[in-house]
Amino acid sequence: MHERSLPASPNWYCSRCSDVNSSGLLGVGAKNIIYLIDVSASSCRVVGELVGHKDFVSSFSFCQHAGQSHVCVSSSNDGSVRFWDSDNKVLTREHAAHQSPVAAVHWSPLDKNLVVSGDEKGVVVCHWHNTGDTASFFPEPRTIFCLTCSPHTWSSVAVGYKDGMIVLIDVSKKGEVTHRLRGHEDEIHSLAWSPLAGEDAFYSRPEDSEANGGVSAGDAAGCYLASGSKDQTVRIWSSAKGKAVMTLKLPYLKKRGSAVDPGVKERLWLHVHWPKGRPTQLVSSCFGGELVMWDLTRAGKQRWTLFGTSSEGQNHSRIVFSVSSVRLQDDRELLVSTSMDREIKCWDLASLDCCWTLPTLGGFVYALTFSPVGVGCLALGVGDNMIRVWNTLTTQNQYDTRSFWQGIKSKVTALAWHPQKEGSLSFGTDDGKVGIYDVFSNRPPQISSSYHRKTVYTLAWGPPVPPMSFGAAGGKPSYSLYSCAGEGVILQHDPSRLSGDAADIDRLIRDTNSIKHKLSPHTDLRWKPDGKVVAIGNEDGCIDVYEAPALKLLCSIQQHHKMINALRWHHGHGSSPELHCLLASGSSNATVYVHDLRPVIENPPESPMVMTEPFRRLCGHTSKITGMAWSPHHEARLVTVSYDATAQVWDVLPEAAVCNYRGHSGYLLCVDWSPVDPDVIWTGGKDFTLQEWRVSKQEFKKPPKGKKMVDLKEKMKANPKQKRKNKKASATGGATPPDMNGETVTGGEKAAGQELSGEEEEDEVGSTNSAVPPSVSAAFETQRKSFTAVKSKDKPDLALLKKKKPRSMLPISTSMDHRPKEDLLQDCITLASVKHSAAPPAGCVPGQGEHVHLGLFSDRQALYRMFEAEEEGHVEAGHFDSVVYLRLWSGDLQGALQLATERGELNDHLLSLAPMAGFEVWSRTAEAFARQLCLQEQYLKAASHLLSINRLYPAVDLLRSHKLYREAIALVKARLPVDEPVLKELYTCWAGVLERDGHFSSAAKCYLAAGASFDAAKVIARKNDVSSLRTAASLARLSGEASLAQSLALRCAKDLAVAQDWTAAQDVLSSQDSLLVHRLHLCAAELLAALLADPQPCVSSHPWASPGRRPSSIQDRVRDVWEEHFGVSQTSAGQRSAAALRQELKSVESPTPSANIPLRQVQLYSSLHLTRAVLSWLLDDDGQLIKELWQAAAWLRDAGHFCVSAEVCRLLFPDGDISVCSRKRPKTLDHTEGEAKAAADSLQAFVHYHRLYQHWWTHSAQIQSRVPLSAADSSQRDGVKDGAVNGGVSEPEGSVCPATGSFGKLDFDASMLLSEHHAACQATQRSVREIQERLAAMVLQHSRAQGGQLHPGEKEADGPIVQTSTASESIDSQRPEELETLLSLSTKMSQQQKLLADLPDTVKMFPHPDVVECCLVLLHLSKSSPAVSESLRQQAKDLLREHGTSPAVLKASRQFLT
Repeated sequence: MHERSLPASPNWYCSRCSDVNSSGLLGVGAKNIIYLIDVSASSCRVVGELVGHKDFVSSFSFCQHAGQSHVCVSSSNDGSVRFWDSDNKVLTREHAAHQSPVAAVHWSPLDKNLVVSGDEKGVVVCHWHNTGDTASFFPEPRTIFCLTCSPHTWSSVAVGYKDGMIVLIDVSKKGEVTHRLRGHEDEIHSLAWSPLAGEDAFYSRPEDSEANGGVSAGDAAGCYLASGSKDQTVRIWSSAKGKAVMTLKLPYLKKRGSAVDPGVKERLWLHVHWPKGRPTQLVSSCFGGELVMWDLTRAGKQRWTLFGTSSEGQNHSRIVFSVSSVRLQDDRELLVSTSMDREIKCWDLASLDCCWTLPTLGGFVYALTFSPVGVGCLALGVGDNMIRVWNTLTTQNQYDTRSFWQGIKSKVTALAWHPQKEGSLSFGTDDGKVGIYDVFSNRPPQISSSYHRKTVYTLAWGPPVPPMSFGAAGGKPSYSLYSCAGEGVILQHDPSRLSGDAADIDRLIRDTNSIKHKLSPHTDLRWKPDGKVVAIGNEDGCIDVYEAPALKLLCSIQQHHKMINALRWHHGHGSSPELHCLLASGSSNATVYVHDLRPVIENPPESPMVMTEPFRRLCGHTSKITGMAWSPHHEARLVTVSYDATAQVWDVLPEAAVCNYRGHSGYLLCVDWSPVDPDVIWTGGKDFTLQEWRVSKQEFKKPPKGKKMVDLKEKMKANPKQKRKNKKASATGGATPPDMNGETVTGGEKAAGQELSGEEEEDEVGSTNSAVPPSVSAAFETQRKSFTAVKSKDKPDLALLKKKKPRSMLPISTSMDHRPKEDLLQDCITLASVKHSAAPPAGCVPGQGEHVHLGLFSDRQALYRMFEAEEEGHVEAGHFDSVVYLRLWSGDLQGALQLATERGELNDHLLSLAPMAGFEVWSRTAEAFARQLCLQEQYLKAASHLLSINRLYPAVDLLRSHKLYREAIALVKARLPVDEPVLKELYTCWAGVLERDGHFSSAAKCYLAAGASFDAAKVIARKNDVSSLRTAASLARLSGEASLAQSLALRCAKDLAVAQDWTAAQDVLSSQDSLLVHRLHLCAAELLAALLADPQPCVSSHPWASPGRRPSSIQDRVRDVWEEHFGVSQTSAGQRSAAALRQELKSVESPTPSANIPLRQVQLYSSLHLTRAVLSWLLDDDGQLIKELWQAAAWLRDAGHFCVSAEVCRLLFPDGDISVCSRKRPKTLDHTEGEAKAAADSLQAFVHYHRLYQHWWTHSAQIQSRVPLSAADSSQRDGVKDGAVNGGVSEPEGSVCPATGSFGKLDFDASMLLSEHHAACQATQRSVREIQERLAAMVLQHSRAQGGQLHPGEKEADGPIVQTSTASESIDSQRPEELETLLSLSTKMSQQQKLLADLPDTVKMFPHPDVVECCLVLLHLSKSSPAVSESLRQQAKDLLREHGTSPAVLKASRQFLT
């Protein structure tokens, strides 16, 4: 159909948007069309198109099998996979197995019927071409970027994903994953299998390969796979091993004198291609559009060769997206590449040189024009922000084009060559810019300083008109540049001084023709070739013809009734002078008119003529005319292009249609006749293509009739609201609904396509990936950043952004203006009668009834009557705001405010007018507005309005009632006295709210501001952490709350002490002198913790607490530190006297020891008694001293810390003798008083008890090191452990380090452990516990029997209670035949309690270690050591016989007593 053409640019960011078959036919996906290009000859040629996809073509692949190479497959974002016959250009089959946009498709090189596709959700589908069957798999839930079928194993498919993962799947096993190839860190852009089966070795660096010295040879089971990723690396993978064997990093090639920034990743697309027959050579793209050939066998860094090095300018200038290769029948190997620079290049693989370059277009072709000086030089204005200049007559390169983009930031919508100056090309853009390029130089264009506000429609060179008074005589150019744009203005630019201001020719037209009325906006202009007259087309369809240079109006052509889109004068070099004055015009209706202006031009009339009849009428197009051109080779032959997607050639004089060209797939925008070939015409349009075609080869004569577009156009005209709705839906919802007829332009838009319609406002610069079919009017000319369907972020539709028209204040009178034409004309007669007649027509009262709208044109009373009618209408419609404004306009301000108040529709504007009605009205209105604002939750604004009328206290109450305390306090402090009571009340209320919300610090500040320091300290202390307590204590001390400060400081210090932050604890207490005794307590605690060597290191400590050389006892260490650092000694007086300090410390109570208390807390309580003991020592109170020392050790023992208690006993009495309190300060204790003596005996017994265990463990360790344990030893140990249950303390071996010493006789008096009184007391206490347990079990059984049934869970509880009770076991075992009763057990309990009461109180207050346990330990020792005397053994046996009654003790003592 066409000779040469420039196709649309191939789609961007696609892994396989092009493919070439064995016969040299290249298929390229561009927008939603596949262009077929023959690359087998020395130059390429577009031979056809595959049209049918409704969305962006994402992938394309030919079948490479013999006899089937004409069959191909494509995928699209519309979710379809389509099969085509490229010979006949027809669709053969369509599969819709995908639910998401399809990202990749590939025809298997091995199986002629298998096609595999993958979509963005990760679904892989196998299509069988012969049967039409499909099978879907879901190997990975990831976004697929590319896939490729193996040329060696039909079922093996490699899939690359967005996150850098590559997966090998087996489609014969339901998509089973055979390998996951991990290594890439970013998108997989391309995959390519090696053309050679097997994995023969080629060189790879050790650091690139995981194999030793390269890839293992001879592995025929697999095949190599190459992958290119956005992470700037190419990797070679072994499909057999499932891992990478080589990594190639892209070289940083210098371009345009600067190095490529390796950190710029977003502009990289890394395509890889493995040419057939070249298993060791791999082609890949690079950073700036270069192609490199990798030699996989070469060593070293230079493993690649650059394409196109033989001459400059061969490489692409921007990134390459797709590469495919073919070996032709003449053995030439060609490589075809597509790029972001909108060029398709063909390379010779033998020489790596570029054979040819095919330019492509990335936007609408808005303008095309041949140079009148440079023959065959064609300029194109394109929507991708570039100008192309094509030398169409060159013989060596049929597509010799140059692109110009400098200084152009928008679509190029108008072009005009200078009539005489070669290479001078003027251009206009979508953003209103006008400039001039010199196409034979590399300089940037000259840009006019005068910009249009809208799109430039037309450019024209013509003779200058005033005020630009220059001419050829002065050596200046004899031509001016005229530009017409969307705002309806024509500017005259001085080409020699584009920096100067351009002149609006409307001023000259008004002055010359004495025009007072408003001129219609201009839409086109055209100078007659001889420069004598100019024709200007207007928006109202009128064409004005002016005579140069004064622009005197000659005639006005009033034939068109719609916007003029195109004007063309017949050429002036024909042989018939009568044709030179023909003017062809096209508008937004489909008819072309030709006017003969020869009478007007040759004999100018004195007054302008009006022409209403055309010379010729050319009918046939079915949509608006966008462009036209007279043939320079014929007389009265015209070509026109239209929105009906066709170009029509006319023989004007007979009004005959010559031919109709239908090669485009969208509406046409521009046309020009070849200057050298009478049979050739060039057209461009919405389908992004420029096409050259011959008139003689067209089969059609007239444009098509009965197209759907005609019906659709009529439908759109009849229902414009529905059309706008559809436009909105398309702008937000993806695919645009079809609009066969394109956009009907309204207002100032030009139908010729030079001013974009609403849907055409999409950005064309990015790419050619239009996602819509040719029948869809929207041009989605945006670049695709990824395989996912990205919604365009282009310029929004300006028509849709227009604000909604505001509601009319006078709707009734406005509606009267939309009546029939006859009624409107009658209104004029009626109004004239009212204005000029003494008596108005009968029944006519302006402002009332049928003449309500005439109130606007009559007197004031009539206007008031109209207002009343309008108010009634607004009230019925519920538009009370309009009623308010009408009353306001009529002067009833108070009524307007009253109505707004009642309706709750007051606003700032009305309130600002209220003072005009007086202070009372203003005050009342402000209060009402404040109440209204409170309902709208605008409390701050409401308070501000109350302040404006001096209502301060109500404003404060308003803020407080809505909990805006901060603002209320600020207002009170700014406007009221300091002692205002309401201020304290606000602070207190706010503090309460903050305290409830947990904002304690802010609440404390409120309390402080209100003068409640005590409450401030208490609220800060509620947080109960160390920093809060410390702050609260300091705050209380500064505020004079001494007692509170002391209690808070103590709480803080104790927490710090538990955390072992001793320095901070002392600092907290040191701020208050009254806390000296507590400092002494913490000092003792710190020393005790240091000497006990806590395994967890402390946070901070004092130098005097370091262990160092131990003194004779811990008491001495404490006294030394007190005297040196705290000034407390026996001679201290006043508040530092020992008596005063001990009295103060008596108020500090310690809880009952429990196993649940942490060790550090227990050490604090133990050190409290140690502190009291040292103070008693300073007072020589020996009795209290020994009792406090006993308490210090007993606290640790009763809390379950046996080892720590033993260590404390050793620290207190290093010699093991409690009578020696200190050797440094000679002090012996001799007690005769009852309680003191009992405490001393108990303390001494426990010291001996710990030493007894030390002796036993040391002796057992010696025995174990020499002789294995016998069964007797094992049973003995069991017996001792069982004995420990009866009240003694037993620890596992090794818990206390054995002290070194003699293994001979005992070095202490063990008889003290065998006290008869304490043995009897302990036995009685055991009996009481046993009876209590038995009674509890009996009561529980009785309560269950009374209940009749067990409750859930009781059965489980019953077993452990009876079975674990040692008392029950002992009683049952002793008296199995006796059935105990509640009465008998109660009697026994009374007897035992009486026995216990008869014992001395000192025996119960100061207990000894378990006597039975000590007897067993001594008897064990006596069997293997002579340390125990015979009398001691006998005493132990007697005590066991008398008091060892429990089953465990009986079992352990059986060997000693039999």
